[in-house]
Amino acid sequence: MKIASIIGARPQFIKASPVSAKINSTSSITEVIIHTGQHYEENMSDIFFDEMRIPKPKYNLNINQMKYGPMVNKMSNEICALLLKEDVNGVLVYGDTNSTLAGSLSAKKLDVPLFHVEAGLRSFDRSMHEENNRIITDHLSSLLFCPSSNAVKNLKEENLKNGLILSGDVMYDVYKKFSSYKANMIEDFKAPAYILSTIHRRENINTFEKLLAIFESLNKINNELKIIMPLHPHTKQKMEKHKIESSINFIEPQGYLSMLSLLKDSEMVITDSGGLQKESYFARKKCIVVRDRTEWIELMDQGTNMTCKPENIYKTFSEISKKESNFSKNLYGNGKASTRIVESIINFLS
Repeated sequence: MKIASIIGARPQFIKASPVSAKINSTSSITEVIIHTGQHYEENMSDIFFDEMRIPKPKYNLNINQMKYGPMVNKMSNEICALLLKEDVNGVLVYGDTNSTLAGSLSAKKLDVPLFHVEAGLRSFDRSMHEENNRIITDHLSSLLFCPSSNAVKNLKEENLKNGLILSGDVMYDVYKKFSSYKANMIEDFKAPAYILSTIHRRENINTFEKLLAIFESLNKINNELKIIMPLHPHTKQKMEKHKIESSINFIEPQGYLSMLSLLKDSEMVITDSGGLQKESYFARKKCIVVRDRTEWIELMDQGTNMTCKPENIYKTFSEISKKESNFSKNLYGNGKASTRIVESIINFLS
């Protein structure tokens, strides 16, 4: 049996790590990795394959820096050709990126079973490409691997019950494996006490007013508690375009181990990233989410995370700083999601 794993963005490299490792230790199934090239810079792509020991992709499509529709269309056409060439038995996709949607459409065009890791997430904001990507993918999938009970609930409400599996979260598998590793090179960046922040979502950086409000708030917080931000290339580009200045400590985008090191020693997280929201919970850090809505509803319910608009970041920072938070609840499984996923795929294809 052979499956194609479609990946293209930083979070997907992380999620694929334990699943690919499990596939490679199993004799009854093989994997061909197709990298769409959606994230192409070395510190947004290559470093993850190296330090997390992910097998190098057999194919890299180098498709990036395109608008949503043309990008998905080009990816899908090229993935289809490779699926036919490799004669795969199934297609595995992760999360909610353009690469995810392209892989899903390709599988359906060829009537190949589709397996979705991180199924069932909903922010209920259809203005986001990611929300539409995950909904379409879920409705095309043969197996739906849910990271949380809330994800299962969402799919049942959409009448998606066949192939529904509460697998737990593969990102928790990765965190458990790598959280004890040391990334000494990051020590030079750290302050005695600091907040870790990342900002990159298009709804935050493509609007001058929002981007300005974010960094005005972060500058204000930085006067009280230092902020370290690995600066995403797109965010950097927009800041330079609009001549937005900031007093916070910018560093280059980091690999997974360095980010974990920064996270574990931080006081708090301010982000618009989906993955870092969860990783902050794994590391028992409070998290401000600079978005109107989030797909990780259970973290909001738990009270460890708070969403806010760009202009309300400082106010939310003041509120969450005083708040007691409980990180004891096991929301994302036991760290063995990858085993459940691979065993389920083998059983399905058998």
